[in-house]
Amino acid sequence: MRKLIPAIAALALIAVPQTASHAAMQQGKKAPVEDVWKPAATPKGGVSWAVLEATKEQTRTGKDGYLYSKPLFTPAVKALAGKRIKVAGWMKPLETGSRQKHFVLLAYPPGCPFHFHAIPNQFIEVYADIPFPTNETKMFVVTGVLELTGQDESGIFYRLKAASPA
Repeated sequence: MRKLIPAIAALALIAVPQTASHAAMQQGKKAPVEDVWKPAATPKGGVSWAVLEATKEQTRTGKDGYLYSKPLFTPAVKALAGKRIKVAGWMKPLETGSRQKHFVLLAYPPGCPFHFHAIPNQFIEVYADIPFPTNETKMFVVTGVLELTGQDESGIFYRLKAASPA
């Protein structure tokens, strides 16, 4: 029986296909890393979170010790201002109840261990004309008129008005 266990282990190693990560490490190279936490997929005809996340944040510390930020919008983001867009994401409710007309749409799933706090270019404040069912685990596709905000240093860069499920 003792001779059988090493033989089975050796067969198991041979039977398991090597991944690119294993091959790279055996050659003394770094294994390729793929981020498993990705923003919501871009809906057909929609705006990618990569476009929205390209907005940079200019910060300053106020006399009160608080951190204030303003957006530095890219030309691509500025071109979307005032237009009806479509974007996908996860809901963070701001109201109680089974339906939401005011919520935050997150680029990344809530509870993501690598993105504890969304930064201002990773969420959109949503004001919906048609209420959405409250669900923090479902990815929603939302359409609405994009408003660029944040010049007041509120920390909110994007707002969708007249929003509805797409």
